Amino acid sequence: MRQDQRLSRVLHALLHLDEMKSSATSDQIAGMLQTNPAVVRRTMAGLRDAGIVASSKGHGGGWLLTKKLGDITLFEIYEALGSPQLFAIGNDEDEPTCAMAKAANTATNDALKVARQEFQRSLEQTTVAQLVDRH
Repeated sequence: MRQDQRLSRVLHALLHLDEMKSSATSDQIAGMLQTNPAVVRRTMAGLRDAGIVASSKGHGGGWLLTKKLGDITLFEIYEALGSPQLFAIGNDEDEPTCAMAKAANTATNDALKVARQEFQRSLEQTTVAQLVDRH
């Protein structure tokens, strides 16, 4: 599954949880998102570890939001999903001997660092509630 699809599914799950009066099972969430309950459990486990949701086992158990949508940033979700790689570009060699290759690697690494910082800043400033308000 592509990373943008994972993020979209997580956002949908959070919106559904926010609207529910009680917890939702992995099967229920999977049905809402048209995916597999095992995928839901793996994804929700990362969100649980990040403190975004909580889970309970047994009869009546399931997943619950632990934060308001206005307190959940896209960066928190991004981190909970394992901080997937942003770009599929990189250096041909880690330690080239050619001076030009070294310069190109430095320039590429610097540009990627700046892009990642800007991406992170943008995600930190956007909450799930803001996305809901926009749509």
